[in-house]
Amino acid sequence: MTVLPPSVADLSDDDLLDLYTADVPEGPWLRVNFVTTLDGSASASGRTASLGGDDDLRIFDLLRRVADVVLVAAGTVRDEEYGPMVLHDEDVAWRRAHGMSDHPVFAIVTNSGSMDAGSRVFTEAPVRPIVLTSGSGASSSSGRALADVADVVECGDESVDVDALRAALADRGLDRIHCEGGPSFLGALVAGDAVDELTLTVDPTLEGGEGPRIATGSSPELRRMRPAHVLLGDGGVLLTRWVRDRDER
Repeated sequence: MTVLPPSVADLSDDDLLDLYTADVPEGPWLRVNFVTTLDGSASASGRTASLGGDDDLRIFDLLRRVADVVLVAAGTVRDEEYGPMVLHDEDVAWRRAHGMSDHPVFAIVTNSGSMDAGSRVFTEAPVRPIVLTSGSGASSSSGRALADVADVVECGDESVDVDALRAALADRGLDRIHCEGGPSFLGALVAGDAVDELTLTVDPTLEGGEGPRIATGSSPELRRMRPAHVLLGDGGVLLTRWVRDRDER
């Protein structure tokens, strides 16, 4: 007998939003969104674009729709060739109807402050981005240049401190944090016990190469999560949601 979870195709956007926002309390909440192959690779040929399919992209857009801020490490911004944080018209309409700004803030994490201030990420941003960096990164020549196109926020001396990062976003009223990578940054969030939720798409493929895990680094202990739901996408993709088990904290 084959037992499969509910199909994403049978659910409306409102149905999916109800599922993905269930049990989210008031106040700061950090959600991390990743995709992986069956054998644990976070990419194929160095990119995530070929993994997950249309249903993963649908969920990806819906999670951005409800976010106050989209948080991404600078390496992922470069590797995945991010553009400005601009949502689709239907997402903007939904946000307006729910009393939100048209687009979430784009927050980029970089220890060194080494980013191109002339990138479209900054020059075409509908909302002024935030660069979360170290004291040394903010004082570097590239960090000073970024201050012309973004709010540069120091969150540590030589590297970005996870607690300081969360506090900086909370101070700006950016409670719903949607993080899109990358693996080193997720490793730091796990080590700092900062992850409240993981939305993980499992692509039914075997990469069989040297692709990275979704998180790299070390953590002092396991962070136990509880399953919230599993959905079936086209082609056998599984879309899962995991929430930090607060009883285990």
